[in-house]
Amino acid sequence: MAVAHVAGMVAVKQEMPDTPGPSHYPTPHEVDPVYLEERILTLCGENPKGITDDVIIQDQPLIDTERRLKALQRLLSQGKIDLLKQGSGTLVYKLKTTGSTPSKTKGFEAEERLVYQIIEDSANQGIWIRDIRQRSNLLQNKVMKVLRSLESKMLIKSVKSVKASKKKVYMLYDLTPDESVTGGAWYSDQDFESEFVDVLNQHCLKFLQQKAFKSRASHTDPIARRTTALASAEEVCRFITELGISKVPLTAGNIDTILNTLLYDGRAEVVLVPSGTKGEGPQKLYRVTQPVLPCTGFNRIPCGVCPIINQCCDGGIISPSSCKYMKEWLQY
Repeated sequence: MAVAHVAGMVAVKQEMPDTPGPSHYPTPHEVDPVYLEERILTLCGENPKGITDDVIIQDQPLIDTERRLKALQRLLSQGKIDLLKQGSGTLVYKLKTTGSTPSKTKGFEAEERLVYQIIEDSANQGIWIRDIRQRSNLLQNKVMKVLRSLESKMLIKSVKSVKASKKKVYMLYDLTPDESVTGGAWYSDQDFESEFVDVLNQHCLKFLQQKAFKSRASHTDPIARRTTALASAEEVCRFITELGISKVPLTAGNIDTILNTLLYDGRAEVVLVPSGTKGEGPQKLYRVTQPVLPCTGFNRIPCGVCPIINQCCDGGIISPSSCKYMKEWLQY
């Protein structure tokens, strides 16, 4: 009986599979570094929003901290994963997205890679130091140290913003700042070029006046005169470009902004016509306004357009002697 019992146990043992079950975890000595890195990449691929250290520990509970950190550092240095910080300060590892440039950040420390990615996400609008500090959860002195390091490597640059002259925004070195940062053609060294805008305003009005004069000389029909006096922003832009009065290249959008000032001043009007291109909205055409009655001299002084002229009297709270608009008009 004893011999039979032992033989039965041997037979049962031989029938048991040698392959470990789902609950089997390899020991640290069984784990190859390449396998661990591939496993981390697989976890990142299964979780597009990123994984934390806890996810890796749950998947590989027998791997010690040193081996896990070495594998993560290798993946970061190879540019296969990104390291980000959530608002709570938790580190998140994400699979490197397509189109990224891992060669630029190869060999970076974790803080440098994090700050670089935050600046990269801001595109050509840039990002304030305060926002970098909040998104990275790094201390001020650490952020400044990383920024100086990235600037010395010519990976990022600082640009003064017209929104706040004493503050700078950071963006990638090879990007052209957005007009919302530099102010576009109307700003030079963060200063608004009012004289340049006035010159453009005058020449745009002159072009519309010349076109209206040619229209009246060429047509006797009132409708034809009004129609041929219309001009697009592209036509005015070509005229300004040929004059050569601008040191910076101007677009039709820039000229459209100047033409809008003529609308607000009542010296031009706009007409919307079908563009002729399927899917596009109506085209804006401009025309100089022709006043029905000639403007009198009284309308040219502040009193002629003052809404409270009936309250104005000599020696009163509102009087010509204390009117700042009258003083500015006389000085002009």
